[in-house]
Amino acid sequence: MTSTPEKPQAPVTEGQAAPAPVAAEPEVVPTLSFRTVARSLFKHITRDRIISFLLGCISISALFLVWYLGTKYRFEFYIRFKNVPTPAEVFNQLTQVGLSNKYLVNIAISVKRILTGFFIAIAIAVPLGLLIGKYERVRDLFMPCVEILRPIPAIAWVPMSIMLWPNNEAAIVFITFIGAFFPILLNTIHGVHSLDGVLVRAGRCLGANEAQLFWNVILPGSLPHIFTGLAVGMGVAWVSLIAAEMISGQFGVGYFTWEAYSLVDYPAIMLGMITIGVLGLACSGVIRMVGVLLMPWLAYAPGGRR
Repeated sequence: MTSTPEKPQAPVTEGQAAPAPVAAEPEVVPTLSFRTVARSLFKHITRDRIISFLLGCISISALFLVWYLGTKYRFEFYIRFKNVPTPAEVFNQLTQVGLSNKYLVNIAISVKRILTGFFIAIAIAVPLGLLIGKYERVRDLFMPCVEILRPIPAIAWVPMSIMLWPNNEAAIVFITFIGAFFPILLNTIHGVHSLDGVLVRAGRCLGANEAQLFWNVILPGSLPHIFTGLAVGMGVAWVSLIAAEMISGQFGVGYFTWEAYSLVDYPAIMLGMITIGVLGLACSGVIRMVGVLLMPWLAYAPGGRR
């Protein structure tokens, strides 16, 4: 590699003032704009991803096709479609509840609860998982409690949470937090344990302190496992939230579905179930999108999609 020759300066004679130094051009700092984010997203839209999207659409369409045929011809072998509402009946139910704010308010309340519990779980589980995975004494201190509490299902916490928290809203958010906390924590710990020790030793040789080591080596190296935990935790959080809303909630998609069951309103039950599935799919899609933005190197790793 050849270096660019510097421009020779004129010699300074005696009695002549030295030339003023040329001011360096200011460094242009890239800013995060909507165009930058959109370009980063569209850069990862490749032929393989389009095919994957189309196959996903075919899979969902096949599921609805089975539902349509089963309800149209009222199949009655081991699975009975006799009382299952048709897609048209569910769509009519959607148009009816869409005219009122009740359905949208229930969705907004459930989304608020899931995001609150989920982000609290991230704020606690990720730092704690990094510390447990890195330091043996921290692992000895916290892991016995984790192993005792982890097998308890989130639904079993409902009676206790009602006694612990001053209102149902805080209790439901706590149940959602419990559902998301343990998958995120355990996957973060596994991510630290799976990190190549050569990277940590290289960071120390380059003079990185503990904070720099965590921020520049351990956290980026653990991100794939952390996002796996986020995806799993989001699914468990939705299951926990719906169960809590059915038992002790007065609003939310879970309460909407349970109320429809109490009123023997089958189309509303199916509408509630589809709503839960769509919301869960949207949340998982957002997590994957954020993962693509934060881990662009995975697209070029072995086995990754270009």
